[in-house]
Amino acid sequence: MLNQPYCPSLISYHRRETIEVKIGDLLLGSDHPIRVQSMTTIDTMDTEGSVNQAIRMIEAGCELVRITAPSVKEAQNLDLIKRELRKRGYFTPLVADIHFTPNAAEIAARLVEKVRINPGNYADKKKFETIDYTDSGYEAELDRIREKFLPLVKICKDYGTAMRIGTNHGSLSDRILSRYGDTPLGMVESALEFLRICEAENYHNLVISMKASNTQVMVQAYRLLVQKLDEEGLKPYPLHLGVTEAGEAEDGRIKSAVGIGTLLEDGLGDTVRVSLTEEPEFEIPVAQALVNRYSKREGHDEIRPIQHYPIDPFQYHRRETTEIFNFGGKNVPRVMADVSQLNITDKKQLKAIGHHYLPEPDKWHLDDQGADYLYSGDRVVPFMVANGSRVIYSYQTWLTQQSVQNCFPAFTLEEVKSEGIQFHPEANFLWMKAEELSPSRVEIIRKLENFILILHTTNEHAMASLRKGFVVLMEEKINLPVVVFRSFDESEESNLQLFASTDVGGLLVDGLGDGLMLNWQKINDVDKNQSEIRIVNQLSFGILQAARTRMSKTEYISCPSCGRTLFDLQETTAMIRKRTDHLKGVKIGIMGCIVNGPGEMADADYGYVGVGKDKIALYRGQNVVKKSVPAGQAVDELIELIREDGIWFEPSEAFSAAAYS
Repeated sequence: MLNQPYCPSLISYHRRETIEVKIGDLLLGSDHPIRVQSMTTIDTMDTEGSVNQAIRMIEAGCELVRITAPSVKEAQNLDLIKRELRKRGYFTPLVADIHFTPNAAEIAARLVEKVRINPGNYADKKKFETIDYTDSGYEAELDRIREKFLPLVKICKDYGTAMRIGTNHGSLSDRILSRYGDTPLGMVESALEFLRICEAENYHNLVISMKASNTQVMVQAYRLLVQKLDEEGLKPYPLHLGVTEAGEAEDGRIKSAVGIGTLLEDGLGDTVRVSLTEEPEFEIPVAQALVNRYSKREGHDEIRPIQHYPIDPFQYHRRETTEIFNFGGKNVPRVMADVSQLNITDKKQLKAIGHHYLPEPDKWHLDDQGADYLYSGDRVVPFMVANGSRVIYSYQTWLTQQSVQNCFPAFTLEEVKSEGIQFHPEANFLWMKAEELSPSRVEIIRKLENFILILHTTNEHAMASLRKGFVVLMEEKINLPVVVFRSFDESEESNLQLFASTDVGGLLVDGLGDGLMLNWQKINDVDKNQSEIRIVNQLSFGILQAARTRMSKTEYISCPSCGRTLFDLQETTAMIRKRTDHLKGVKIGIMGCIVNGPGEMADADYGYVGVGKDKIALYRGQNVVKKSVPAGQAVDELIELIREDGIWFEPSEAFSAAAYS
């Protein structure tokens, strides 16, 4: 499948070796810790506000402070911001964020320690045009780019300034889109065009990023970049990791962990920025939690190496499986709620997993995030669960049920091997530890029919161990569906979100997994822990959505705000979410300015973009349909646009759990 690996090890954790990059006094690369960074949200012309916010970020642990410089005046003001920070005793390197304005970049490169340029719009204006280039015509375009870019390269060399070539999936130039399409390869080539110019000038103080709001595209692009650098004999430059426009609250954290965590598991990444629609200092602990998980990872239990990797890491393909009941095949991945430690006696106790009992009509309602199955182990659920759902019991407990047809058994391997065993005719489950998939056990599994595996691990390097388990199954051509099980004893909800999203999401983006089951050991009482049970259930669905494998709610692609933002982004995002969060599967982009406008929300169904002070442009896909709408009217206008397309319905028409609580 691979000509050469895109990471140091596909199974054991080893960080990719890179060259060293100097950003002021900060050293970046594989010989140094993974650095965490963020970006200010204050108007860059507000010197005092920018300085105060930068200090809050630095004191939260930020090691690089990025500040937008959309024009010459903001680039010039970076000098005042830097001077004031130094005066107050803060020497953290500053990074100028540049879009569209080479002259601003050339000023900033003389003033701050690092400049970030976007190859999609540094030398191009996006018009969403398809251009049929001849080879000579394309070469002429590259000459034009070189002419625009070369002055900045020379300034950076002269001043010792570092540079990040930061590709964004949503802002690829018309030239790249015309030749390579809206693809990870297009993202990589966009950066390489600029990187080759730097290499020709013997300028190597470079960092590269491949950001996207789509985690599958993001992961594929970074992996392909590493592969291409090696194939072309280019230097192994450090990587800046980030999921762009990740959003707010738990959704932003889950999506960031799926994308960033997957790559960290591969040993890729030298600096991390978690983009949340929140104050920037709140991003730092999230990034640190993701990074710190790998500080001592290289001492984990070793996993036997693989001879062949049957998964294409550069393109999504779901593992082919046999359909059993409604697992595997073309079914969406299923969510199993682990209630095995809980004493369930009342139907109302299942409300936290999206199962709402309506006493008056004596019916169940499953909401869009209603768990598909309950795993109850040895504890009996004393009532019939919702139609379409099932309870899964341990084998011996299953045998005690009056109607074994309405629930499913979960076996151990020893039980499966026993004489006189009884199976369910439609679906059975088998607990299987990833590390124990030996040849003899594989032969037992091969003979099973109507079985779904529950794959789990105790290895600290859990995702890699589980991935190895999938590889064994694929090599042995065992096509049984697999539910991934992970148990966590984290005391903090945030760590649970990040670690589960990494361990399970990293498999899902590679097409591995037909279901998931999470256990949070903090939960031990169904009545006292309703909120925690709800957290785990929502997290399960959130991971599936972030990995783009099952859509169960509205998706918001919102930028983290910066000095270019033209309205209160956090307040507006909350307002739009409140009005639209019942629209399952609809994707809404909320962008602070035209720089992060139609490009960054490339795969959104609708867009809300700041185009002037309290002026909003509304988009259908990538096409603007309403220009310069007053901000006070824009949310209503957005809803009217959705209504025109026939997919709007009032929240009152959806099921309200509160009515039955």
